[in-house]
Formats: sequence, structure tokens, C-alpha cells
Amino acid sequence: MALVVHVDLAVLVWFVAIAGVFWSLNSTLRWTALGWAAFAATVAGTVLMAAAPFAQRAEPVMANYIPVLDGAVFLAGLAAIAAGVAILCLRGMMAVPRVGTRLDGAAALRFGLNSSVVATAVALAAFAWSWAEVPRGLEGKAYYELVFWGGGHVLQFTWTLLMMVSWLWLASAIGAPVPLTPRVAVLLFAVALVSVFATPVIYLAFAVPSVEHYRLLTWLMRFGGGLAMLPMTLAVVVALASARVADATQRPLRAALASSFVLFAAGGLIGFMIEGPDVRIPAHYHGSIVGITLAFMGVVYYLLPRLGYRAPAGRLATWQPYIYGAGQLMHVAGLLWSGGYGVQRKVAGGEQVLRTTGEVIGMGFMGLGGLVAIVGGVLFLVVAFRCMAGGRDRADGAP
Repeated sequence: MALVVHVDLAVLVWFVAIAGVFWSLNSTLRWTALGWAAFAATVAGTVLMAAAPFAQRAEPVMANYIPVLDGAVFLAGLAAIAAGVAILCLRGMMAVPRVGTRLDGAAALRFGLNSSVVATAVALAAFAWSWAEVPRGLEGKAYYELVFWGGGHVLQFTWTLLMMVSWLWLASAIGAPVPLTPRVAVLLFAVALVSVFATPVIYLAFAVPSVEHYRLLTWLMRFGGGLAMLPMTLAVVVALASARVADATQRPLRAALASSFVLFAAGGLIGFMIEGPDVRIPAHYHGSIVGITLAFMGVVYYLLPRLGYRAPAGRLATWQPYIYGAGQLMHVAGLLWSGGYGVQRKVAGGEQVLRTTGEVIGMGFMGLGGLVAIVGGVLFLVVAFRCMAGGRDRADGAP
């Protein structure tokens, strides 16, 4: 049960929270009541989700994208978070400023953020469509796998779009010239957005429980996301290679951007090595998810002084992304090594059987990397809270 709550809080809730920050910054001051309603719903849902293991014994179901505790408390929390995200999407669409016809860097980023709102709305529609169509009599794992498969794939476009915005934002903040014009950046965002619009076509063409539905959504994410990400990844490599960081407040941003790129690229490459249900699958998504997380950490560091708090600076702030990234890279490498020996994914409540020295070494290295990553994650909180400890300085022009 702890694993289920950990995954949902560390991925779903954290990503939704950062998405809310992005969309709120990208909105006008209209419909602020909807924003507060979305905040209240997601906080209530998070509290219910975290309290569920203590309030009710429920079967843990390790479904892809959104693992669940199959009980009323946890599912009520998940529904509240979904409602909060839906309200936030509604406000994001109603209070969005126009991109305009003059495409500069800010307009390109705004288009990317608008695209992520649309992708999230489509993901919510896909979740609802799957929930309405999947037979209720299915066994827990099969049921939730089908319910979350379509919307979960579309959500990956949301996270990818937000990471692309984060990369461009961080590169600009450290003075690293990205070899992409605003028009090309908009084109890459549009590729991902057009891929999202193929989702209803797949739902109309094939039933949710069908093999065709399952495979087409996988191909959509792989090729649609890949077409958008490959040029962006190459552009970030060039930008990082040409960056010259002089300001102490820029070093944490560069560390976050570089670490994010390395982890996301590692996760993408491992995806091509997957051949069966072994631990290379979690190695793939750990790399990709942590790459997105590191980009979001960098954006948090960038936004703190712009919201009136102290800017992260110094060795601790600079080393934190490297420590967290290195630990996660060790974690991923251990999983990849073990997967080569055929170690299977652990199911909830099951024992992990390790037979050879190579398997033990790989999983031990994975565990050590996880420990280092925990230290890096705690350091992120330390850095952020230290910057916020003195309160907001409105004299700096904070909102």
C-alpha cells in the first residue's frame, strides 16, 4: 500500500501541482475563484489519498500510470484530484491570454503551455470514456489497467510538453542560446498537440478492451512524442554546450537542466531495450519521470525569486540536482543491469526472487542509488524552504 501512495504522490500529485503553477502563471486574473476551487479539491484529494492506507484496508493494484488502493477512501481522493484538475483546465482555457500573431520566445512558450492544458483535458475525457466502456466485472488489475491506459498515455504528452517548456525556460534563464526559432518551437509543440487529437479517433475506431486500442495508443505516444522530443533534445545539447554561467544564481538552474536532460535521455534509450516484463520497464519510466521531475525542480528554483523569495544559490543548491540525478541514474542502471539477467517486475505483495550474483549486485546498486536519490530529494526541500524562510519581499516586484 505504501508503494501505491508513494508513486501517486511522487508522480501524479507532484506533476499536477507543477502543472497548476504553470497554468496559473499563464492565465489572466479572471476566474480566480475557479483556481482556488481547483486548489481545494486537489488538496482534499491528496489528503484522502495519503490517509487511505490508515483509514481502510484495500487491495493494492499496481496498474500502469495510476496505481490504486481498491477502496472507497483512496478512490474518493483520486476522484477529487481529477475534479480539481478538470476545474483547473477549465480556468486555463477561460483565462488564457492570446498567443497573438507575432511569434517571439514568450509567445512560443505560451503556446506550449496552452497545448498542455488541451492535452490534459483530452486525457480526462479519455479516462472518463474508458471508465464508461470497460466492463465492471473484470478482475482488479485488468480493470484498472484498461481504465487508465488511454488517459495515462495522453497525460504523458502533458508532462512532455511541460518539460519542453521548462527546458526552453531554463536555457533562456542561464543565457544558453537554443538553436530553435520561436516558429520551430511552436511546430514541435504542435506535433505533440496533433498527436493528442488522434486519441478520440482511436477510441471511436476500436473498443477500449481491444488489442488494437492498446497498441495504437502505445504507438501514438512513442512516435508522436518522439517526433516532438528528438529535435528539442538535440537543441538542448547544443544550448548546454554553449552556455557560459557566471551568476551564482544560474548554476542551480544549469545543474537542473543538465541533469534533467541526462535522465530523460537515459529513460528514452532504455525504452528501446525493453523485450519483456522485466525490470527494464521501471528503469525506462524511472529515467523519463525523473528527467521531468528535475526540469520542474529547476523551474521552482527559477520562480522562487520571482515570487518574492530568495534565489537559490551556493554549493548546496548547485549540487542538489546532481546528487538527485546521480542517485536516480544509479537506480536506473541497477534496474537495467538486473533486467539483462531476467529479473522480473515485482508485483504488489510479491517477493523478488534473486538467483545469481549478478542479479543481487544489480538490485543492490539500484537500492544504493535510491538512497542517494532520497538524499537529493530531501536537499531540494531544504533548499526551497531555506529560500522561503524569510517570507516574501514585495519590494522586489513580486505579485
